[in-house]
Amino acid sequence: MNGPPTIARRILEFNERLADTALELPPDFTVINPFSGQQRDRVRQVTTAFYSKYYNDDKPRRLVLGSSPARRGTAVTGVPFEDARLLKSETGVDVDGYAVSRPSAGFLHDVISRYGGRKEFYADFVMSFVCPLGLTRRNSKGRDVNCNYYESKKLLTALHSFLMESLEQQLAFGIDTSVCYCIGSGENFKYLSKINEGQRYFLEIVPLEHPRFITQYNRDREEEFAKKYLAALRRQGG
Repeated sequence: MNGPPTIARRILEFNERLADTALELPPDFTVINPFSGQQRDRVRQVTTAFYSKYYNDDKPRRLVLGSSPARRGTAVTGVPFEDARLLKSETGVDVDGYAVSRPSAGFLHDVISRYGGRKEFYADFVMSFVCPLGLTRRNSKGRDVNCNYYESKKLLTALHSFLMESLEQQLAFGIDTSVCYCIGSGENFKYLSKINEGQRYFLEIVPLEHPRFITQYNRDREEEFAKKYLAALRRQGG
């Protein structure tokens, strides 16, 4: 990658490091790495187009952190919280076979639109994860299901060093550390707050309810939560 160290370049280089990451997890847990394996070339094409479009500069952004990529979401596209269909319309890259609209992406798409659109939103924020690789666990029926890094003490212990290292590498993108927005006001916020107490990565961490919690269990309150997101994002933006 030639040229100046733009935010896009730093993020794409981070993704390339993730492609070569090997993690040892407890039995019944598996890593989903969108940046390696059979999908690597397609994901690289999608992410290069996306980040080159919105992050081709060196302006500091604030970080918005979810817990980890969903098995049928970011673990497919490589772009946090972006639905495959929306990515195709934004970048022109066909994420073939995966154009499934995700409720979380739909809620955030609405928030982003009301913030001023993708150009305005991504000029102010980088969306990512505390655990930037997807995780699954084998359930009692022998099926692999989505899993969060905090769901098992053994899993969290195995991942802790990776999580800390990944967060520090993401701060090196060119992040405004005055505030971090945590998507997931429960365990994700609890863990991020705990490590921030010792490391002081951010001056403040603002918890926001997870879009899945909103769209699956509180659909009648979507407008209320959207306004909460927008108020938090705009207030900190000054």
